[in-house]
Amino acid sequence: RRLMGLPVAASCAEPASVVTLLALRFVMMSVCLCLCPAVQSQNLVTDNVAVVEGEVAVISCRVKNNDDSVIQLLNPNRQTIYFRDVRPLKDARFQLVNFSDNELRVSLSNVTLSDEGRYVCQLYTDPPQEAYADITVLIPPGNPIIESREGQVIEGNETEMTCTAMGSKPAATIRWMKGDKELQGKSKVEETYDTMFTVTSQLTFTVTKEDDGVPVVCIVDHPAVKDVQAQTYLVVHYKPEVKIVVEFPDGLPREGQNMELSCQAKGKPHPQQINWVKVDDDLPSHALITGPDLYIENLNKTYNGTYRCFAANSVGESYDDYILYVYDAPTTTPIPTTATTTTPTTTTISLPEATADSRAGEGAPRAVDHAVIGGVVAVVVFAMLCLLIILGRYFARHKGTYFTHEAKGADDAADADTAIINAEGGHNNSDEKKEYYI
Repeated sequence: RRLMGLPVAASCAEPASVVTLLALRFVMMSVCLCLCPAVQSQNLVTDNVAVVEGEVAVISCRVKNNDDSVIQLLNPNRQTIYFRDVRPLKDARFQLVNFSDNELRVSLSNVTLSDEGRYVCQLYTDPPQEAYADITVLIPPGNPIIESREGQVIEGNETEMTCTAMGSKPAATIRWMKGDKELQGKSKVEETYDTMFTVTSQLTFTVTKEDDGVPVVCIVDHPAVKDVQAQTYLVVHYKPEVKIVVEFPDGLPREGQNMELSCQAKGKPHPQQINWVKVDDDLPSHALITGPDLYIENLNKTYNGTYRCFAANSVGESYDDYILYVYDAPTTTPIPTTATTTTPTTTTISLPEATADSRAGEGAPRAVDHAVIGGVVAVVVFAMLCLLIILGRYFARHKGTYFTHEAKGADDAADADTAIINAEGGHNNSDEKKEYYI
């Protein structure tokens, strides 16, 4: 009655009048549609709507350049929801948001899956125009469930995990992350009787000891929700990692010193057994083992050899080696000196010091033997003796020499002047002094 312009309180006993008025109005609208020229510039548009179940969907019927033509909205069953600004449909979830010559906007609250379908915007022109708005109802999946085939994995073995996202529309997609690395799983989609979907993703990979404690995350992507995920942490068991550390002495082990070796073992589960042995021999009789530590007093060269530490847990056994080489006790080497009567000479011999530690895998010891030192001293002494001999021979060859030439007849001269004269002319005098004995 409101649509026809009749008073709401009019008596229901006048059905003939109501029918007559309805028929008259229908005829008038038909005549108007037939006589009015078509307006080509009018254009009816609308948009598709995607809405999450339980939320509000808004349908907008828009007209460009409307000439006061009538707009109405129909549901998928072609029932009128709104005729202009009047709602004939009794469903109170539909509410008028805006009505004007250019737009009819209606909201639908508390959307359910049954509301999904094609809604029609209708414009009474010649010919009538229709535009379609498809409402898609999104149903988010439930919280994902992540499961592992085994709670604890041994290093080097494969593990299998499954992530399930149930009851979504449309079907969700599942991604996997291990730490900051994305892994690829195999997904399977199942459709239920009520057009809902269940997605299951399976992930298989080989674990290492570095994976222990790393989170594995199942991420569910769906247009209705964001950041839906489930995670679990890997528990990886691995055999011990063993390392031998020298607690003391700080430098090279020498005779008479004490030594302590510590066996550091890390594994999961924690190693319960730690043992010390000497390879191919027995441990020194007074060696003391206290937990992971090996203590040896008063080192000597008979202790040289390879010492091995074993550590074991339920996964396996590992070991580390330490090669012990005991050096001589430190001694003071006198500085040899050599002097001559001509030039004093002092010779100093610097001996290299070995600083390398005795660890497994190193070569022969680098300390200088006393025999080598003695050899070097002998060579130096021999060289000095040779030098003295050479110098002696040199001075002997270059010693100053002189000869006295006395003139003949000088002994017979009466005085010195006569002797000189006789000496100077002695070589040219052809007369020889002759003595005659009678």
